[in-house]
Amino acid sequence: MNKTDRLTSLDQRAVEYIAVGAAVLGTGGGGDPHVGKLMALEAIRRHGPVQIVQLEELDDDGLIVPVSMIGAPTVMQEKIPSAEQLTKPLDLMEKELGRKVTAVMPIEVGGGNSLVPVLAAAERGIPLVDADAMGRAFPESQMVTFHLEGIACSPVTMADERGNTALLHTIDGVWEERLARALTVEMGGSASICDYPLSGAQAKRSAIGGTLTLAYEIGRTLFEAKQQKLNPVRELLAQLDGHALFQGKAVDIRRRMDGGFTRGEAVFEGTGKDKGQLMKLFFQNEFLLATVEDQPLAITPDLIALLDQDTGMPVTTENLKYGARVIAAGFPCDAKWRTDKGIETAGPRYFGYDLDYVPIETLASKGGAAE
Repeated sequence: MNKTDRLTSLDQRAVEYIAVGAAVLGTGGGGDPHVGKLMALEAIRRHGPVQIVQLEELDDDGLIVPVSMIGAPTVMQEKIPSAEQLTKPLDLMEKELGRKVTAVMPIEVGGGNSLVPVLAAAERGIPLVDADAMGRAFPESQMVTFHLEGIACSPVTMADERGNTALLHTIDGVWEERLARALTVEMGGSASICDYPLSGAQAKRSAIGGTLTLAYEIGRTLFEAKQQKLNPVRELLAQLDGHALFQGKAVDIRRRMDGGFTRGEAVFEGTGKDKGQLMKLFFQNEFLLATVEDQPLAITPDLIALLDQDTGMPVTTENLKYGARVIAAGFPCDAKWRTDKGIETAGPRYFGYDLDYVPIETLASKGGAAE
């Protein structure tokens, strides 16, 4: 996408599109996109459109801070954060660093966390960066490109809905995940968080640019496909170089709250060309592995999305219901995740799956994913 095609501000329509597109990129997680959408729309109603800046437009010496929610998506559906809860970690970050934040950004482009920073940007009157640190959603704090690049995660600031705040200095993202996750559980299962404060120069080097625009384009594709009576799934797969993995109906869903995550697996009975087969989908907030007869169809860090068979709209882990008729789709991840450190950080063995990572396009070419 050309720079001139990228977003320059967020209005109501842009938020509607991004909410849908981010749910696709969120691979089932990242927080409820509907909640993120409502928060962003209210912020724009109160303060007007939010300015969007590109990575290349950032001042090298500026202070860029990701703003997000941490915790289980199922909890965040019931505990919608206020503007105060999202700006308190920014206040604490500025106090600790002794300087003003010049722009905020999403830590992940997936789900509701893609739109959570809109509220902070609107309240502060500062820009939102068209970039993130995953190119999708991941469940743990160290699973960001900043960690891959060796950028410090500290200081880390957090807040809950009661007004409690916390300041952490951890030695790396792995320890941030351990300590912040435990604190999140004590805060009721979800909290607001700012981590990996970085300079504009570091953001230019390490962040994945244009991802809010990508989410916008995905959402627009799905809305326009409906209006023009096109096949939405086919249009989306073409846009993202994706692969149709499986078509089926949800026949078993096992979800549980565990350690501040929504974990579980879902089983789908094949329909159409996949009739007679069963697909298993494993998740930890996000969809991580899809298999048929123990053979992988798609493997983290590549993206796995569930799309409604009729509308192409994404289905999240917490909204997946028995009987849902879906198409499982797979998309290639950003190249940063296909490095040795990327696979070590967010590949299948990290999550306890006894598999080596195989790119989605390789699985598809060998018949591991059905077109």
